[in-house]
Amino acid sequence: MKFTIAIEPGDSKHAFGVAVPDLPGCLSAGDTLDEAMGNAVEAIELMIETMIDDCQQIPVPKGIAEHQKNPDYKNWVWAIVDVPVEKFFGPAEKINITVPQAILTHIDSYAKSHGMSRSGFLVEAARSAMQRD
Repeated sequence: MKFTIAIEPGDSKHAFGVAVPDLPGCLSAGDTLDEAMGNAVEAIELMIETMIDDCQQIPVPKGIAEHQKNPDYKNWVWAIVDVPVEKFFGPAEKINITVPQAILTHIDSYAKSHGMSRSGFLVEAARSAMQRD
């Protein structure tokens, strides 16, 4: 799953701070940009694992553009990290579904343009629909 992270620039006296806007309270830091991003992945994994253990819904990540509107992150640097949170959901199961060809073409196009697989898109779409209820 891809998460947008906001990075507060550091310097020789201050660490790089990291916030994960889609996961309120998920914060991290690092002495270098690479370390900060790696620590952000670890923080996201821990938060997601905790949310699943507590039977909480995982928020559907929003795009960078939406987060950039937040004045709390003015002058921060933006990045995307790919976090393999699927491992916390248990093993995958293969299913057989029937989808009209025109819809499948749109699904595949959308998924590809967003760096997702067909299965990944369908899982995220289902999760998003269930969270709205």
